[in-house]
Amino acid sequence: MPRQPLDDKTRALRERGCLNPHPESVRDELFLSNAFFDPNDLLQVKYEMLRRVREDGDSVSSAATRFGLSRPTFYSARRAYDAGGLPALVPARPGPRRAHKLGQEVIEALRAAWQQRPPPSSRELVELVRQRFGLSVHRRSIDRVLARQKKRP
Repeated sequence: MPRQPLDDKTRALRERGCLNPHPESVRDELFLSNAFFDPNDLLQVKYEMLRRVREDGDSVSSAATRFGLSRPTFYSARRAYDAGGLPALVPARPGPRRAHKLGQEVIEALRAAWQQRPPPSSRELVELVRQRFGLSVHRRSIDRVLARQKKRP
């Protein structure tokens, strides 16, 4: 089945991380009967779930089920809302998905150090990067970079 083209609102929700991945799970009457309530809008779904428990006295389990979310999601949303209000329900942007501190110069220095016999430990390489480049890098980051370098011809 071909995908439907995204409308502007859906595109905006996706860009902001607020697109509900399972809008079909929302079974609350407001979302089914009133066009203002959009099951695709995860921020709105979470807020209404919180409001339903806080203001209407619904149980957490019942509200979470009706809004297509889990109880842990309810408690996480409640903590966020209590700490920062409605803006805190907006998902945080995901962090970097690739090595961003280790530029080519750092990688070349690590590769050169790794050529020594015996090769330095990961902890020694962490210290080398800190002293030479002023960067604080976790040893696992260095291990991953060196593992990628080994795979290359």
